[in-house]
Amino acid sequence: MNSTRPDAAPPPAPADDPQSNALWGGRFSGGPAAIMETINASIGFDRKLWRQDIAGSKAHATMLAARGIITTADRDAILKGLDQVAAEIEAGTFQFRTDREDIHMNVEARLRELIGDPAGRLHTARSRNDQVATDFKLWVRDALDRLDADLKALQAALIDRAEEHAGTIMPGFTHLQVAQPVTFGHHLLAYVEMLGRDRGRVRDARARLNECPLGSAALAGTPYPIDRAMTAAALGFDRPTANSLDGVSDRDFALEYLAAGSIVAMHLSRLAEEIVLWCTPQFRFIRLTDAFTTGSSIMPQKRNPDAAELVRGKTGRVIGSLNSLLVMLKGLPLTYSKDMQEDKEPVFEAEETLALCLAATTGMIRDLTVDPAGMRRAAELGFPTATDLADWVVRSLGVPFRDAHHIAGRAVKLAEAKGCGLSDLSLDELCSIDPRFTDDVYRVLTLEASVASRTSLGGTAPDTVRAAVAAARGRFL
Repeated sequence: MNSTRPDAAPPPAPADDPQSNALWGGRFSGGPAAIMETINASIGFDRKLWRQDIAGSKAHATMLAARGIITTADRDAILKGLDQVAAEIEAGTFQFRTDREDIHMNVEARLRELIGDPAGRLHTARSRNDQVATDFKLWVRDALDRLDADLKALQAALIDRAEEHAGTIMPGFTHLQVAQPVTFGHHLLAYVEMLGRDRGRVRDARARLNECPLGSAALAGTPYPIDRAMTAAALGFDRPTANSLDGVSDRDFALEYLAAGSIVAMHLSRLAEEIVLWCTPQFRFIRLTDAFTTGSSIMPQKRNPDAAELVRGKTGRVIGSLNSLLVMLKGLPLTYSKDMQEDKEPVFEAEETLALCLAATTGMIRDLTVDPAGMRRAAELGFPTATDLADWVVRSLGVPFRDAHHIAGRAVKLAEAKGCGLSDLSLDELCSIDPRFTDDVYRVLTLEASVASRTSLGGTAPDTVRAAVAAARGRFL
């Protein structure tokens, strides 16, 4: 047998291969046209399901024997043969063939070569319709577990850096303009919360998908006395699906994976955009090493944050995968249609993209070096303590906030005219706006005083951020 890597393109079918028509069933006397074989085959991508397919077949064979539908000798032969098939795929010696259409038929055909007639009994009381639904659910469940682990790793990196920079002052922005001073640790914890919601969606999707379609057969169930609860338990599902029609046609689990993944990708893109901005000389908040940047072919001074830009760009691929699956499914009647063969490639591609983007983002967070002076310089622009001034007026002069807002606005206008900061205005200049100003006002006009005053739950005060870091470790790690 020719040696073929598990991810290599399958060879074409031999012209005289009797398996080709046999796999299609006795109704077909002629072979498929070459174009039909090409458009019909899914083995080029659904080979990714081989572990899940073999696990499902083992559970099915064990159940069939337990119910007396096949003999224990047949079961033992099937299980031994499936182990050999798995070993061949692991070793890269398994020959995937397009004339055998998909992973199910490739495995079954090889199993028949190995053990003979018992292989033909494996498909009793099941169809490729419930088989693929089960395989795909198992694969998506594993993908959700991997996604949760990758999200946790990124949270851990963000939490570590947030603790390190709980007191590092940077500008907080609205409309990408300086609004109020915050700390870099506080800013990073915002992404920890986003990723926490992502992990919640991942867990919810996993819980919802954890029902086993196996035993739904083609669409109507089976007359054989099967035990669906047994196969469900063997494969780690909570229960069998309740309706055979829904069991074979449901792809909500794939949609939920892609929906949750699209939100993850959007969050990564937002962080990537900030990393891109922060690396610019205009911001100069952080620096990435050569590990996550590239140079220019013409401009020797350039250090481009390409890893962040690619994370930002790849978001469209994940969202596109969700749109692709939604559009494919939207017009399908119950139950199975061949259109549904197109469900896997978008999910497989999205999974690879998400894993790469999460690894790159985690690497950048671990790699980046913070420039506290650059952050502080930017935080001093744009009168970031104007709200602190208004709050002081409320507390010290007993003025309603709306009136205090106008008083602070007049102080900003005066400082703008003089080209100075609020803390640079003299007491006489402040008293020209309102004679009740006192020297005490200068206590609230520093960046340190501003961030230290934000002690409310979820606020940016350094001690509050440190407490939030500790809480986040307990909640997420």
